[in-house]
Amino acid sequence: MSLIRVYLGLGSNIDRHAHLRAGLDALSSCLEGLHCSPVFESEPVGIKSGPFLNMVVTGLTAMPLMELDRRLKFIEADNGRYAPDRKGLPLDIDVLMYGQLAGTFDGLVLPRAEILRNAFVLWPLALLAPDEVHPVDGRSFAVLWSEARIDQRLVQVPFDWTPL
Repeated sequence: MSLIRVYLGLGSNIDRHAHLRAGLDALSSCLEGLHCSPVFESEPVGIKSGPFLNMVVTGLTAMPLMELDRRLKFIEADNGRYAPDRKGLPLDIDVLMYGQLAGTFDGLVLPRAEILRNAFVLWPLALLAPDEVHPVDGRSFAVLWSEARIDQRLVQVPFDWTPL
C-alpha cells in the first residue's frame, strides 16, 4: 500500500506539555517523517475549561483511514481521555486531512471543518504546510490564514519534544 500524507490536530488542557509529548511519542511510532507545527495556547472553544495547548502534525502512513482513527482513539485513551473521573481534556487528536479525501467516511467528515473555523488549527497548519491546498476550498493554508477573520487569541508557547 502506498503512503498517505495525513494532518492531525492535537490539543490538551490538563498537564498539557506532558500529554502533548506522550501523544507525539505514540504518533512517532505510527507515522513516518513526523513534523510538528509550533505550539499555541488558546482559550477553549465549545467547552468551559482552562486554556489549551494546540498544535498540528503531519506524517505519512500506510494505515487505512479508519484504522488510523482507531489508533488515535487508543492513544487518547492511554492518556486518560475516556477516564470516568477525568477533569478536562488530557489529549485530543483529530484527523484534519487524510491525503486529499473529501466527504464522510464512517461518520468522519474530511477535511475537518475546524480547519476553517478555528485559529488554533488553521494558523499552525499554515505554518506547517503553507503551500498545501485545502481539498475542498482549493486555496493554500497560507492564503486561508492570511484571509481568515477568526476572532480567537493565540499565543505561541515554548515546547520541546525529542522523537524517541
